[in-house]
Amino acid sequence: MNEAVTASTTFYEILRRWIVRLRWPLLIVGGLLLGLTVIFPQIGPLEWIVLIPALAVIFTLAADKTVKYIRLYLMGLAFFYAFYLVNFHWFLYMYPLDFAGMTEGESAVVVMVAWMGLALFQTLGAAALFPLFGIALRGKWLSRHPILHPILFAALWASLEWYQAHSGWSGVPWARLPLGQAHILATLQISSVFGSYAVTFLIVAVNGLLAYLLLYANKRILCGALAAGLFLGNLFFGTLRMVTFKDEGTPLTVAAIQGNKGSLDYWGSGSLNEVLEAHANLSREAAAAGADIIVWSETCIPYNIDDSDWLYDNITELAVECGVPILCGVFTLQEGSDVDCNSIVAALPDGTLHDTVYLKRNPVPFGEFVPFREIIMTLIPPLANINTLGEDIPAGEESVVFDLEDMTVGSLICFDSIYERNAFDSVKNGAQLLAVSTNDSWFRDSRGVWMHHAQSRLRAIETGRWVVRSANTGVSSVISPTGDTVDTLGALEQGYVIGEARLSDRVTVYRVLGDSFAYACLAASAATVLGAEISWIVRRFSGKRNKDES
Repeated sequence: MNEAVTASTTFYEILRRWIVRLRWPLLIVGGLLLGLTVIFPQIGPLEWIVLIPALAVIFTLAADKTVKYIRLYLMGLAFFYAFYLVNFHWFLYMYPLDFAGMTEGESAVVVMVAWMGLALFQTLGAAALFPLFGIALRGKWLSRHPILHPILFAALWASLEWYQAHSGWSGVPWARLPLGQAHILATLQISSVFGSYAVTFLIVAVNGLLAYLLLYANKRILCGALAAGLFLGNLFFGTLRMVTFKDEGTPLTVAAIQGNKGSLDYWGSGSLNEVLEAHANLSREAAAAGADIIVWSETCIPYNIDDSDWLYDNITELAVECGVPILCGVFTLQEGSDVDCNSIVAALPDGTLHDTVYLKRNPVPFGEFVPFREIIMTLIPPLANINTLGEDIPAGEESVVFDLEDMTVGSLICFDSIYERNAFDSVKNGAQLLAVSTNDSWFRDSRGVWMHHAQSRLRAIETGRWVVRSANTGVSSVISPTGDTVDTLGALEQGYVIGEARLSDRVTVYRVLGDSFAYACLAASAATVLGAEISWIVRRFSGKRNKDES
């Protein structure tokens, strides 16, 4: 018996030794593989185990007081840079940037700077998770409760995603772990209760518990039971919700137009007539098929409707002809100025435009505004030229909804849909249906279009609302409150999607609790990290005082 225990102990010691030796490749490969599971949800089940080697590294070294915090931060840089490089790979599909008047050489430089620069920018903050985790682990209290280490790291990661969604343009919540579960909808249903941050927490916690299972023999049964309980419990809840879900509310038929006209097609000779004709013909077909409301994509008509009676007449007359409201992406003038705003207007069947105008709340950095414009213009002038409009688009400040005759619709424009607070605010303001209008032509047919689409599926689950999504070159879809797609049109295709939806006043638990789960993760993370740091300062001060007294 003693020999068996000794052999087992020796095995775990050897395993930990090799983990330390191979730390850099394990971290880098782990980041790459995790990124692949996010952009390819077809392999999403692997997301529940792919983090194990990288977490084994950080769990081993974070607790080692001989490893400096700067070394932990460097490890975080290696892991997260690999992760974000994969997730922002779609920048490569923007080459060449000839629409911005750049040469092939300039385009290559700008694309590489944007891809590698944004990945690095996100990494610089995310990498802090590793030293913060180290500070907490080396505290007196947490060092006595090792089973809580995976739970703490999961809370830190969920806190990171929350920060990215609430820190302005500097945080881009694009690479969320729940996106990798888009093909396993049962695992996402917990978002209707605690938001998508709960999915992130569960993925990291399960990986962490399995990593601990490999590292410590005496924790095998407990860690295995906890990991299985979290995964199977979440899967059971999600399956039960999907099976028992009752879709309540007034039925209606919704349609999204996909004209397959990208940004490069907008400013050519005769392009306005061509784009408008394509959208008009598809809208007539959708109306004939029974659509009760039609949604067009973001700035599908890239002109200011306030400056053009001709454009106004064309859109409103089309709504009269179709006999249904048409939500149209255009530019409008900012109130009290001559600045263009990225907007959604509603053309009504009575031949007028609705008084409500929705303004995009989250303009895209460098696409619609240039952060630190003077610095960027000085250091990297071509990067500022990606914004072909020549001026910064102001952000909308209100989550207004379209209160139509028999429905209330909340609009989101492109980047708005990756921030759950925008959909949350729309529903809070009475939206019975969510309409996402987006321009995803920059992604072409990369995985980026599907990643962006998956964000709308999360918003549907969180809010309990049907979502109709119109993308100029795809992906357009009709999405149910469980995140399922009723109809989908892929990238670089022309047509429309149509499906039966419902106007819902359902109140999900997440609608009541909001980001309470994320706040709990933030509080737990702050308490353990700050508590460990304060404890260290007190011990050091006490030790120094005792030494001086002696």
